Amino acid sequence: MIQTIIDYYPYYLSTLLMAIGIWGMVGKHNLMKKLIGMNIFQTAIILFFISTSVKFGATVPTYDPELGVTNPALYVNPLPHVLMLTAIVVMVATNGVALALLLLIYRRYHSIDEREISRMMKEDS
Repeated sequence: MIQTIIDYYPYYLSTLLMAIGIWGMVGKHNLMKKLIGMNIFQTAIILFFISTSVKFGATVPTYDPELGVTNPALYVNPLPHVLMLTAIVVMVATNGVALALLLLIYRRYHSIDEREISRMMKEDS
């Protein structure tokens, strides 16, 4: 039982972070807190994909005459790592756009609380 928990702790951690991120996005009314929840959720997804691609005892996928070419189990697949590097770049870009939008919302409504912004939008129309 304990060994199973130790073996799968990255999955438990990523699941916990996903739950915290979803709670932050759905359960909060402050737009900055929603953005932080989205960041936590995105980080949990990246952690999950990286933890699924770990292979203990394997090496980088470059030719090594000592290992031979015939046994692909001795090499790590670089594709998940490359995809998650791309996901990190997308995450940073998304954060930049979201922060710019938050700044514009704050300048217009002088608040980042979604209930207050919704109330002000109804009054404007």
